[in-house]
Amino acid sequence: MSESRRHLSLLEYPRPSLAVDTAALTVVDDDLRVLLVRRREEHHSGEWALPGTFLRERETLAAAVLRSLRDKAGIEGRVPRQLHVFDDPGRDDRGWTLSVAHMDAVPFRDLEKPLQSDDVRLASVTVDADLIAALPYGHADMVDLAVERLRQDYAQTPDPAGLISEPFTLKDLRDLHEAVAGRPLMRDTFRRLMEPQLTGTGQMSDGARGRPSRLWRH
Repeated sequence: MSESRRHLSLLEYPRPSLAVDTAALTVVDDDLRVLLVRRREEHHSGEWALPGTFLRERETLAAAVLRSLRDKAGIEGRVPRQLHVFDDPGRDDRGWTLSVAHMDAVPFRDLEKPLQSDDVRLASVTVDADLIAALPYGHADMVDLAVERLRQDYAQTPDPAGLISEPFTLKDLRDLHEAVAGRPLMRDTFRRLMEPQLTGTGQMSDGARGRPSRLWRH
């Protein structure tokens, strides 16, 4: 039988390493930020990167993502979603590595404890653009795509990730959406789009931040 027609075993095919990386996004002080961790591995030691890990034998992608978030960033109880497979053969200078990138939008209140570690930080997607651009393993491209997807999610739906605490005013909600969008939003257009998708509480704000306003829930 010719070589071209011989059935190869799986072990005879070249195989890349498989990794997972997660862009966890949040909003702090009306600023969209991404969570980074300081690498403790020998390769790129001390540098900032997205939390990630290599897939273990017989491990699912979802399990690897949750393990990396727990072990690298101290985050638990999340359900990140798959974002994209980054397969550029040159993306990792250690060798041929595919990364299944994931994303999540995490309320800042759920990050306060992880951020007590010196090895965990938030980087602004605008102010810290140079830091993000210098991330290893093509992580900057993952952040860009995660931000794009989050902006798509928030374009027509009020806070689908639940980043804002309830109850909230429409001004609070618009501030959040402007932080995600990275630009101002027309007040009346925003109100007409979002208000029908919200549930009123029948209460008013205390007026500590301007005039009393109606309070809403998701």
